[in-house]
Amino acid sequence: MRRENRKRNSGILLHITSLPGPHGIGDIGDNAKLFIDDMVRMGQTHWQILPTNHTTSYNSPYDTNSAFAQNPILINLDTLINEGLINTSDLKPIPYFMNSRVEFKKVSDWKIPILLKAANRFLNMLDSGEKKMFDTFCKENDFWLKDYVLFLTLKDTFEGKLWCNWDFRYGNQNRESLKRVINEKKTQMDELRVLQYLFFKQWKKLKKYANDNGVKIIGDIPIYVSYDSSDVWSNQHLFKLNEHGKMKFQSGCPPDFWSSTGQMWGHPIYDWSEHHRTNYKWWINRINHLMKYVDIIRIDHFNGLAKYWEIPAADKNGLNGKWERANGKELLKHIYETVDNVSFIAEDLGEAASDAAKLRLPYHIPGMHVLQLSFHDNNPFENMEENTVVYTGTHDNDTLLGYIQPLLKDDLSEKKMNEEKIIKKIICGNSKDLNWTMIEYCLRSAGNLAIIPMQDLLGLDNRGRMNTPGTISDENWSWRFDSFELTNDIIKKMKSITSRTNRV
Repeated sequence: MRRENRKRNSGILLHITSLPGPHGIGDIGDNAKLFIDDMVRMGQTHWQILPTNHTTSYNSPYDTNSAFAQNPILINLDTLINEGLINTSDLKPIPYFMNSRVEFKKVSDWKIPILLKAANRFLNMLDSGEKKMFDTFCKENDFWLKDYVLFLTLKDTFEGKLWCNWDFRYGNQNRESLKRVINEKKTQMDELRVLQYLFFKQWKKLKKYANDNGVKIIGDIPIYVSYDSSDVWSNQHLFKLNEHGKMKFQSGCPPDFWSSTGQMWGHPIYDWSEHHRTNYKWWINRINHLMKYVDIIRIDHFNGLAKYWEIPAADKNGLNGKWERANGKELLKHIYETVDNVSFIAEDLGEAASDAAKLRLPYHIPGMHVLQLSFHDNNPFENMEENTVVYTGTHDNDTLLGYIQPLLKDDLSEKKMNEEKIIKKIICGNSKDLNWTMIEYCLRSAGNLAIIPMQDLLGLDNRGRMNTPGTISDENWSWRFDSFELTNDIIKKMKSITSRTNRV
């Protein structure tokens, strides 16, 4: 975010999948526009989402097949019906879907065949105007699209195996072997291209609707990419891999708030010397691409651009990792010199925050402050700089109520007792509406931008938690809200708080 933007604003954190709708998962259709309408009624100007990239089997938006490709499962089916790409009958029978959770496998098993049918019809009914737009999209995105569709096709050919376990010729990109696959699987790969085009078309309309209504979209970019992705397979020289294509090291962090043995994230580590040699072309392409979809980019684990915790690939925890320096200073210089109107938020939480500050400050990139992580301070928001984005919590935290309610009970440790004391000081004995008290406390902070997770707005307990770091569970990433939960009373209350904290 630029230095001159000193206006106080606020917004909502809600991932696309968490939107209501009849097809088992939130998507980028009319319900997304209705949510924007509700944001406007609440006086909110920023909608923060999680990454929308094509997820792998664990459904985490931070574990994806590509750092560029979007998730087809977020495409809206009603729009495809209106465009004549599918019929209403193609949806039947529609399975029963929970309103409060995304049943990812159930949704995928039903929806993906419908999307592929739409893609096939698209290829068979292209008029000259649509064909020109599709061809233009494919040409402009060829730098990642050709690798992505080939990668997914080969994944299917090798029954989902890691790319390092494919036939040696394909894992190492033997030109003649790949050419044969491209010729034999042309229709399958064209269908995958169409799905990316259809997503782009729908997203472009959604973003325009948001911007026309005064709402900016904050996208999220993980600092790392997944090992089993088209990015690593097609750019093996940019990562620390051995001669067999396997990781030498993996990403993670030392012992912290979340884990006493550190965290292992399992991503490959960048070979920064290679990124330097290529003038950071892959990174610049990545940032340029995402800026077509969003207005502001939040860099998840921004600290890793300053220094990162490098763990031997074979380790079972993060204890034996070590700090290594990254090329963040040089990378940011290249980005700001080559990417137009780029705007960042730095997720700079954790041990390396002071190192990250040296990268942020020259470009006036705001850092983050999370209320839940600061209750041990006597005054959690004391001396906060204006160029900060303040949150009640993030996608990795429990909800406000889920975190606070246990702290207001007996039998607490000394540390927890201190947090309880600070919380009681903030709420002044009024525990009935403590989520609203905390939201207002957050919006009254000095930070120029305040972001409230939707779960805190709705006053949900830990059943509304989005993700528990370090765990694999069907509960992670699956939370959804129903349209009736966002009542007029909640909308009016949020508008009132936003007004009296001078954020409208």
